Amino acid sequence: MRYLPLLLMTILPACDKNAHGQVRETDIITEAGVSMKDALAEKKLRIGSPVFIRAFKEQRVLELFLKSEISGEFELFREYPIAAASGELGPKFAEGDGQVPEGFYYVGPRAMNPNSNYHLSFNIGYPNKYDRAHDRTGSFIMIHGGSASIGCLAMTDEKIEEIYSLCHAAHEGGQAYFRVHIFPFRMTGERMKEAAGDEHYAFWENLKAGYDYFEEKHLPPNVKVRNKAYVFE
Repeated sequence: MRYLPLLLMTILPACDKNAHGQVRETDIITEAGVSMKDALAEKKLRIGSPVFIRAFKEQRVLELFLKSEISGEFELFREYPIAAASGELGPKFAEGDGQVPEGFYYVGPRAMNPNSNYHLSFNIGYPNKYDRAHDRTGSFIMIHGGSASIGCLAMTDEKIEEIYSLCHAAHEGGQAYFRVHIFPFRMTGERMKEAAGDEHYAFWENLKAGYDYFEEKHLPPNVKVRNKAYVFE
């Protein structure tokens, strides 16, 4: 089993926006938009377009995609190193187990927190319908700033400003929610062979179907839960 370093942090609930938070949020988003302008233009992508996020625990990387107005597909804008996470490969089962979840999550505007104790954050929506069907518990699982975390993904303050700004702009541009897919590792055939016999293998096979859908179509699947399993449309 491959382990990620365990770093201590107190997970605090997201709070509602106040006037100060909205001003601070606007300033950060404006500055981040300016700093990313050339990189976006180079890839013919636009701030305000729909976003999609994938994260891989083993590789410790978060990928942010933007929907291209030219191709209509989601194209990789940037890969961000994950500064800190905790636990081991495998799903989150219970509150306080220190695990980063694995699965398919949705983030709407109300999950965005500009007043976070960790600079900026958003709640990924764990537990989702699948997690609840399997009696998994936990709360306040975030992608946030800083460089320490238990159960969340810490991205550093500098990187969360970019990530948060692109996600906020997507909401403002009309994306009702953006998807966050978290995988144990890049789910190639070769890596899955290495995982054969692992206690989580059946669960990972289910995740791989969603991974493969995006790899083939460059569009995130519409994820449902039926009979306690993920299905992809």
